[in-house]
Amino acid sequence: MTRRSRKALIIGAGIAGPIAAILLRKAGFEAQVFEAWPYSTGIGGGLQIAPNGMHVLAAAGLADKMIRRGSVAEAFEFYSQSGNRLGCINENMEQRFGQPAVNMRRATLNETIVNQAWCENVELFFDKRLVRIEDRADQGVVAHFADGSSAEGDLLIGADGVHSAVRTHVVPDGPKPFDIGLIGLGGFVPRSLIEYSGTGQCVRTTFGRSGFFGFGFCNSDPQDGVMWWSTQPAPAGVDAATFPGMTRDALKRHLLGFHAGWHDPIPQILEAAEDIGVTATLDVARLPRWSRGRTVLIGDAAHATSPHAGQGASLALEDAYRLTCALCAEHEIGTAFQNFERERRPRAERIVALARRNGNQKREFSRAGAWARDRMLKLMIPLTARRRMDWMYAYNPCTVTPRPETSAQRYRQAA
Repeated sequence: MTRRSRKALIIGAGIAGPIAAILLRKAGFEAQVFEAWPYSTGIGGGLQIAPNGMHVLAAAGLADKMIRRGSVAEAFEFYSQSGNRLGCINENMEQRFGQPAVNMRRATLNETIVNQAWCENVELFFDKRLVRIEDRADQGVVAHFADGSSAEGDLLIGADGVHSAVRTHVVPDGPKPFDIGLIGLGGFVPRSLIEYSGTGQCVRTTFGRSGFFGFGFCNSDPQDGVMWWSTQPAPAGVDAATFPGMTRDALKRHLLGFHAGWHDPIPQILEAAEDIGVTATLDVARLPRWSRGRTVLIGDAAHATSPHAGQGASLALEDAYRLTCALCAEHEIGTAFQNFERERRPRAERIVALARRNGNQKREFSRAGAWARDRMLKLMIPLTARRRMDWMYAYNPCTVTPRPETSAQRYRQAA
């Protein structure tokens, strides 16, 4: 008798959810994806997928599409507020790691992934807000939604981000997201603003006495082919939640004042900025577990990371691939989830910690403190940056060997 395909319910249609569905479908699972928000396009700022994440997009049949629709980043350059070059990292990524680092609009990535999921016969449902999970050990798991509907499957994957509703089921009294006091603002401007400055395909980032600024190509569109972002501490006595309610003109005035005196082309980029997005930088304390019964967390739902290591999306992509591998290697769902967490937690927590340290470099410094930080960066980047960063990019989730205990458990299961 042929064993029926196992069915995965996936909550969240951002990056990790649809990719997990695509990979699970390729592995013979059924997959349904449920998103709390209505389907929409064009939302979000820019991001970079590092080589480790690009390997997963390649496995899902999407890497070449995203290279064509995005922009390969040839290097990452660091500058001081006055324009003094501090160093360069992440050169020759494709040659060294098998895939390049690619900048793109988040909207482009999301839309491409969702379209691929539909092509792979994944069922996607929008405007489905999860309200309850019923985890029945012998009868599968049921997801209940705010509109009164429900869905039943063999397992449930929470890929619903930092504000995860699934997390409250896995860890009912667990930690909640908290604001770390850094505000992110960003958007897109015409390519001509960078092309005249001779930046080329490098991402250029600048450390100020307070805050941080970055920009780079993200596609070939002449009108919005450059992504930019500003990270800055929330002003003393000002609630970060007030920024999303500010008008575009008020946000632009704030940005021009905050970055006044910073090197070119930062002033020109801010003068040209039109639609300015605002996000609070959120963090979540370490979870005691990533799974409960037939339910598991991946991506920011399991290990929310701030954007300061440039690895949030790539980590989520890694999770989607490695969870698929764990489910293929171990039929017992609870054991597969434990194997997945055992393998993934050390790497995820190391990157989360790195992102927190990097974020601390973007807070306010005294004039002397900023001078000392810049001198330290100029000295340390050429000496240690490659050794300290390559462990992130050299990881290929599609070829990694499982830990020995996972192999032993799989052997016992087969016996």
